[in-house]
Amino acid sequence: MRREAGAQHTPPVAIRLEKNLPVASGVGGGSSDAAAALNGLTRLWKLDIDASSLARIGLSLGADLPMCLKAKPLVARGIGDEVSPLPAFPSLGLVLVNPGVAVSTPDVFKALSSRDNEALPPLPKRLDFHAIRNWLETTRNDLEVAARSIQPAVGETLKALKRADAAFARMSGSGATCFGLFETGNVAKRAAIEIRARHPDWFVAATRSMEVSDGQD
Repeated sequence: MRREAGAQHTPPVAIRLEKNLPVASGVGGGSSDAAAALNGLTRLWKLDIDASSLARIGLSLGADLPMCLKAKPLVARGIGDEVSPLPAFPSLGLVLVNPGVAVSTPDVFKALSSRDNEALPPLPKRLDFHAIRNWLETTRNDLEVAARSIQPAVGETLKALKRADAAFARMSGSGATCFGLFETGNVAKRAAIEIRARHPDWFVAATRSMEVSDGQD
């Protein structure tokens, strides 16, 4: 940011970070923190930096920074730098579960057996809970097999979500966090309570995806 705007426009700052997500958990927590810092510094320093320039700066910190800077439902391609925000997306009940282990992203990529895989299938025209669940069934996380070979706890996490009646469960990013999809937020909360009771030492959080309506910026 200083190289982009010049030191005279970017006086020193002190930043305190309160982290509530597990470290190295595959949910983009560090990248989200970095994106929030970049957005916050842009406002604090009153910088005239457009979104594409900010994304370029963010990309130097990590491949998923551009999508975290957008902070809305989107489809990411390439290494994560080609982002296409969705015009509409429903709020979905989700449960995030981490078995208390960290998985190194570089180690997962090293263990990846194939890097030449089919592209993501197109999203359905109508985006509701059932359509998204059915679409997710046709997709995959190429990193999951590699992560499970490094950390078998990933498999136990997926079993716990399915036992709690998740309509769909998959590993997030490079792991070890997994997510479960639930039809409503209340169902997700009940599932989180059930998983937490069985695994009190795990990180378990019920949440919802961000809703975007047609025409909403």
